[in-house]
Amino acid sequence: MVLPIRTICLSAALALSACHQSATDSKVEPAPIAGVSLIGAAVGAPFTLTDKTGARISSDAFKGKYRIVYFGYTFCPDACPTDVGVVMQGLARFAKQSPALAANVQPFFITIDPARDTPAKVGQFAAAFSPKLIGLSGSQSEIDALAAKFVVVKAKGRETPGGYLMEHTRHAYLLGPGGEPIEILPVFDGPDAVAADLAKSVR
Repeated sequence: MVLPIRTICLSAALALSACHQSATDSKVEPAPIAGVSLIGAAVGAPFTLTDKTGARISSDAFKGKYRIVYFGYTFCPDACPTDVGVVMQGLARFAKQSPALAANVQPFFITIDPARDTPAKVGQFAAAFSPKLIGLSGSQSEIDALAAKFVVVKAKGRETPGGYLMEHTRHAYLLGPGGEPIEILPVFDGPDAVAADLAKSVR
């Protein structure tokens, strides 16, 4: 189960200045996005986690690239596969329209359930969607600290015959070339909406 958070402005904890625009601001703003703006928000942080080969991957290695970050878990029966599928389909559609710009976007899937999601398991999950998607795991303390920086709400849920579920927010974060937060992509609106927002935000 997941928390069905479509987000007004993430939460009061974010204190997003971008949620309030004046008439003067609107004159210089680009075309409105379908997602939720995170410009000016204290969201995100550099990270170093483990990929499917056991290598430690640092977000600093992707400076200069836009990054999409989604937190989920591989045992998720419905929401995570759906959301990640929409993100990757949206990125693929954006790539057809603007291949050079899309080549400068790196997507990540980061587990919130490292107790079960080994690096190999997360890598296998990510590869099922796209060879471009990097799956990452880490220690529980690493994941907890990073999730807090991204204001990800997560908790162990009910037990099922297939194992426990995790409750979590369903945000696909778009970060800029310097790691700055740009927006929460409109995953709930489908791949076309994701592609359209990428076209507006990626330069």
